[in-house]
Amino acid sequence: MRKGVRILLIVLVGLLLVTSCSEEQDFDQINDLAIAPSYETSIFYVKAQEPLINSIEDLSFFTQEFNFDAFEEPFFANRVLAGVLTYELENTTSKPIEIRLEFLDENENVLDTEVFSMDAAPTAILQREVAYGPSGKSIDIIKATSEMRLTAINLGDHSSESTLQDPAIVLRSSAEFTLELQ
Repeated sequence: MRKGVRILLIVLVGLLLVTSCSEEQDFDQINDLAIAPSYETSIFYVKAQEPLINSIEDLSFFTQEFNFDAFEEPFFANRVLAGVLTYELENTTSKPIEIRLEFLDENENVLDTEVFSMDAAPTAILQREVAYGPSGKSIDIIKATSEMRLTAINLGDHSSESTLQDPAIVLRSSAEFTLELQ
């Protein structure tokens, strides 16, 4: 008889464990899941050496338009939540300079402009982060950008030369974007 009570007790405890630890499954919770990974990429790298700057008599020694349809791609434009563009400007030349970067839509209308001014060398590397989205400029600027226009202007003379090795102006940029995947 003791053996029968023991078996009954074990079966009863087993049933209690099975029923007490389970709850109704909610398979709709996938709809509440928000996936928003961040992606980082380089955008451009431009280097102009001082002999090239001296050889161009015009104040604007470099103008280039970059086709940048990546921001307009539906996968990106429909999912981008926020982004930060990071710029680094280095000037080891003997000239003060100004860099103007314009974001253009498909009709070449200017959506946004970043202007960088830098004295002649020696100077520290200028770093700037520009946020787009809830904590910065409108994310619509990024979504509508089709082209970027970069203009570099020599605010100095056309004959001086830096004593630093390989004097040049270097502009680097990268971007980090957060996209909503769900």
